[in-house]
Amino acid sequence: MSCSCTPQTNDLEQSVMDKINNHPCYSQQAHQHYARIHVAVAPACNIQCNYCNRKYDCSNESRPGVTSTKLSPEEAVKKVLYVGGEIKQLSVVGIAGPGDALANPKKTFDTFAMLQKYAPDLKLCLSTNGLKIAEHIDKIKKYNIDHVTVTINSVDETGEIGSKIYPWVHYNHKKVKGKEGAKILLQKQLEGIKLLVENGILVKANSVLIPGVNEHHLAKVSKKLKEMNVFLHNIMPLISDPSHGTKFGLEGVPSASDEDVMAAQEACGMDMNLMKHCRQCRADAVGLLGEDRSDEFTKERFAPLSFDELETIYDLKGRQQTHANIQQWQEALAKANERVSAIQEGQSRFVAVTTAGGGLINTHFGSATEFLIYRANDSGIEFVMHRKIEDPYCSGEENCDGSNPIEHIKQTLKDCDLLLTEKIGDCPMEELSQIDLLCDESYAQQPIETSVFEAVKKHFGKKVAIG
Repeated sequence: MSCSCTPQTNDLEQSVMDKINNHPCYSQQAHQHYARIHVAVAPACNIQCNYCNRKYDCSNESRPGVTSTKLSPEEAVKKVLYVGGEIKQLSVVGIAGPGDALANPKKTFDTFAMLQKYAPDLKLCLSTNGLKIAEHIDKIKKYNIDHVTVTINSVDETGEIGSKIYPWVHYNHKKVKGKEGAKILLQKQLEGIKLLVENGILVKANSVLIPGVNEHHLAKVSKKLKEMNVFLHNIMPLISDPSHGTKFGLEGVPSASDEDVMAAQEACGMDMNLMKHCRQCRADAVGLLGEDRSDEFTKERFAPLSFDELETIYDLKGRQQTHANIQQWQEALAKANERVSAIQEGQSRFVAVTTAGGGLINTHFGSATEFLIYRANDSGIEFVMHRKIEDPYCSGEENCDGSNPIEHIKQTLKDCDLLLTEKIGDCPMEELSQIDLLCDESYAQQPIETSVFEAVKKHFGKKVAIG
């Protein structure tokens, strides 16, 4: 199977494969099987971004920089142990804010030190703007943090583009504004990325696509990252809603559309391996990438427990068995999908899929909160992106509130030709036919990739139109 957005398996060293095979952010296949947790121990930040507004005690916004509860390092580790017992497919713990992990070094590394002791089976990650990587590279190595995400939105050495994104950078105990601040940040980012790569640490670079600012510059960012041996480039759409209180949102800078992201991916994909399954997670996200179960794990549930009690709950042996079972299932899926190849240039169709994970088409249309989008033709398939919707169509009479979000769903899927879902009713099927979207339930509970490939041949055959 070779249609992933991550590099081909046979092109990677075994040491790299060991790092990504159960990491839901670094492997598109893994994200349907393994869960992650972000622990919000890092509230401070050392730069200001015009797309960011860090919020605490916030449960109704799904975006980076937002958390419901700030945690101490001890509370964070207790939460990880508790969640790891409840969600045994948990494989990764990351510190992604709500500020910057390396602007809060003591809290960040105290957390990682305890995690090494109590949860030795978990992969450790941190996210940073890159300003302080060089300063902390020895501790990153010491605590076996072998995945680091760096947000880098420009490689413009003049600072012109960066100054439109960052009002200031806090460096050498003072705020440096405008182009000078942007140039310092870029210099430190490139220095830090170089050190990470030289030390065998996998780097994923995040870039926020900001309409009118850097959308045409991202191909240069991708080319530079490729030159530096960065593992993945993740192009994230700007989330710009005035209610979020960001400078871009309040000034009317629009959110990036699906079309914007797809155009940027096409421009960048010639030079770089792309991450296309990012969900732009909160600083306290819990669960599979397509879900967030953070509300289930409030501080009251885990904070009163002792570490001895939590080690029992964590159940390391039970977790190891669960991961072995997942590995067996992934191997079975790979065998089922082995006839599917990477798509070749030519005519193609876009296919939307509803899934709850596990690599299967296993969610009813009415309860879907997101769609996986694939491009396919007679040669093979390619994963394009996920598309989230604000509200599901309806998850049954007992909890359907009478609202009808079908127009938003139709807008989300307007460029798609086929929907593969576990189940769909006559009414939504008729609505979707108005945008010429075919719906097919016959692949329910079947592997996604081989189903997409077979369904496109079934419905369109050699008559495929340009996608």
